[in-house]
Amino acid sequence: MHIQILTVLPELLESPFSHSILKRARDKGLLTVSVHHLRRWAVNEYGQVDDYQYGGGAGMVMMCEPLEKAILELQATAPFDEIIFLTPDGVPLQQKTVNQLSLKQNLLLICGHYKGIDERIREHYVTKEISIGDYVLSGGELAAAVLVDAIGRLIPGVLNDETSALTDSFQDNLLAPPVYTRPADYKGWQVPEILLSGDLKKIEEWRHEQALQRTRARRPDLLQDEE
Repeated sequence: MHIQILTVLPELLESPFSHSILKRARDKGLLTVSVHHLRRWAVNEYGQVDDYQYGGGAGMVMMCEPLEKAILELQATAPFDEIIFLTPDGVPLQQKTVNQLSLKQNLLLICGHYKGIDERIREHYVTKEISIGDYVLSGGELAAAVLVDAIGRLIPGVLNDETSALTDSFQDNLLAPPVYTRPADYKGWQVPEILLSGDLKKIEEWRHEQALQRTRARRPDLLQDEE
């Protein structure tokens, strides 16, 4: 998979993709992440990529021309399966969306900044708009890092245990059940006996019931679609 990112602050994305699971994915050649500085396509020698918004108001707007030039140049070698704009007014990110995106081959992420991007780019080029929550960040870079991380760990071969991602929270609309490790007795705090029994069928039944209980208590909205 190849994920390309357009940003005015590429420095913010240097660390997230250089460690842990995403580094492993890149080292294995399973995921390529290319970060492009939007000022490469600036409208003048001063590196301008934004301007005042029509109608007045505080805040600058990222211009059409640099964004369009960047999109056209980058997609000339391979068409994008999706052009994604990270924005607070996008569709809230959910695991099912991440699952779908992990099956794609070539994605472009546009990181908004200032007051956002010119609406005409959203109308004519963006195919999907995603929000990572009902709050506002200084720019889309951190949201892009979240999305790449969520997608990258699902690529086959990235995780050491291929079944690990399938038991994460939000798969099958359930939160993950509680987990325990050694020692079995810590300060008198006991690990549930069922987990020490060795009976895999009963353990799976227990985990499913715990996942249901936790979801009902903390995120009942996830179960509404099942009712």
